[in-house]
Amino acid sequence: MAKVVLGIDTSNYKTSVALTDENGNIRYQRSEFLKVEQGKRGLRQSVAFFHHCQVLPSFIEEAFQTVDPKEIISVAVSSRPRNVEGSYMPVFLSGVQTGTVISSALQVPMNCFSHQEGHIEAILSTLPPIPQKPFLLFHLSGGTTECLLCERTWEGYAVEIVGGTKDISVGQLLDRTGVQLGYDFPAGKYLDRIAMGRSYTVFPGKIRIQEGFFNLSGTETQVMKSIEEKGDEIVPGIFYRIQQLLHDTAVQLSQKYKVDTVVMAGGVSASETLRKYAVLWQEQRDGCRILFGDPVLSGDNAVGISLLGGRRSQE
Repeated sequence: MAKVVLGIDTSNYKTSVALTDENGNIRYQRSEFLKVEQGKRGLRQSVAFFHHCQVLPSFIEEAFQTVDPKEIISVAVSSRPRNVEGSYMPVFLSGVQTGTVISSALQVPMNCFSHQEGHIEAILSTLPPIPQKPFLLFHLSGGTTECLLCERTWEGYAVEIVGGTKDISVGQLLDRTGVQLGYDFPAGKYLDRIAMGRSYTVFPGKIRIQEGFFNLSGTETQVMKSIEEKGDEIVPGIFYRIQQLLHDTAVQLSQKYKVDTVVMAGGVSASETLRKYAVLWQEQRDGCRILFGDPVLSGDNAVGISLLGGRRSQE
């Protein structure tokens, strides 16, 4: 009988459930965006918590139809945003409560990890093994733009923030742009389609980097002004500037920390446009290897959490 771990992730954007086995195979996975009213830029924590509680039972029921419950050896949940003291968001309690009930009913252990660790594990599972320790990873999601110096540990991952935004995230820049243009939140996928189908003709200014950190609120101001004057013409140029920013930051930090591998994770890194521009920057990487993983496992998902639970069970 196979040994299977049930993973649950309840972020600000998605409800996710996954089952992985002892060999790292995905037996089941399902993720669904939380519903956001048109014109809004997100959800309050209390509303997101309520949505998770509504959706999780059907996800769990569906997952249990794919395996014998006796195969489940543990439950793994995301309990907080980051693996640091004081990191907390009420939205993760919905997953913790659900996981606690299931682990008690099945009489199996429950392990808690951070949402960010889930992102790291999920994307690394889609890439060849990284020989160098530590490595750099960009966490690019709806509310986060951080460059992390990462090292694998028995508990999960030890991370240090060494770069990233000082104000809004790349995801927020894209979402706010899309909402301003009339698209539903989250809006990144709509902008990605626009950018993939056009050449860039209008650009926001180049984003300045200081020791791995940068600000994006000024870029947002430029974009909103451009939308008033030229509609969505600036969209491809936004993606160009973002990829330029990621490339330059990756090179700067890889040289500073003497690390040659930089991994891109998070929902924003699933962008087809960013991946296309990354190829164009290939010859300018100055010895820095930038890796994109599976787009499906780049965004919020419970697969990474489940895999971490399996690793914890084995160790």
